Amino acid sequence: MSRLLTFTLLIFLILSGNAQNVNQNLIAKDAKVTKVGGGYGFTEGPSVAPDGRVFFTDQPNDKIDVWSEKDNAITTFLQPCERSNGTYFNKKGELVACADLHNRLVIFDMKGKMKTIAENYNGQPLNAPNDLWITPNGGIYFSDPFYARDYWEPGRTEVQDTRGVYYLNPEGKVSRVIDDYKQPNGLIGTPDGKTLYVSDINDRKIWKYDIQPDGTLANKTFFAPEGSDGMTIDQQGNVYLTNKVVSVFNSKGESIARIEVPEQPSNVCFGGKKRNILFITARTSVYTLKMNTKGVN
Repeated sequence: MSRLLTFTLLIFLILSGNAQNVNQNLIAKDAKVTKVGGGYGFTEGPSVAPDGRVFFTDQPNDKIDVWSEKDNAITTFLQPCERSNGTYFNKKGELVACADLHNRLVIFDMKGKMKTIAENYNGQPLNAPNDLWITPNGGIYFSDPFYARDYWEPGRTEVQDTRGVYYLNPEGKVSRVIDDYKQPNGLIGTPDGKTLYVSDINDRKIWKYDIQPDGTLANKTFFAPEGSDGMTIDQQGNVYLTNKVVSVFNSKGESIARIEVPEQPSNVCFGGKKRNILFITARTSVYTLKMNTKGVN
């Protein structure tokens, strides 16, 4: 065997070993993707409550269900729910949702009472808010693509002049912060409130931005060569994307893991009391995977 071939083989084995170790470090030993619920129309929008329960949406059936780690059971929180899609809990323990029945951002308290917090930009209706992330200071970033729904009234059209990403500041003002995407979708920010990751799903790219004190975004930087529906982040700064699989990139934008799921995933979050259960929504079902790493609060 030539020295060059031997060297090449050695490098391959080292890299392969490193990749395997990374996967083992992320996922708990002997853990497997496990189906915990099924029979849904299309699952989406998982978010973790303060007590570790995971709330998720089934948009075709217009309901929000809840998974509990304690008894591994699923119950219904609210039906109907204004066709909620992406969700996220605020510091008050209320569920903020992208409800695209009437193109708006809403809040549900734990009794199911709803209030609207955003429904237009520049005096025109939003397209249909899809996903959101809440900053440490209470500001909300949300994507507003356009996916025509069969439950909309006839004749509803795309009113906004672009498919954008918006920022709702703590005082209630909506501003557009991204206007150059084909189709914005999933987004997630870092727990320090300094970085925002956003998916342009139709362009198959993830971009990251520096968050400015006023909520505007700066320093648009290419992050990953994949589109993503929903997204989440762990305590190590790894970003989890959902497309054909759950793909994981470290904070440098390097691919470090690919998690196969029986159905194509649509969204993901960390749940459970210790935030060490990866909860995956995937078409007609929901799945869990025990992890070594944890999600952020």
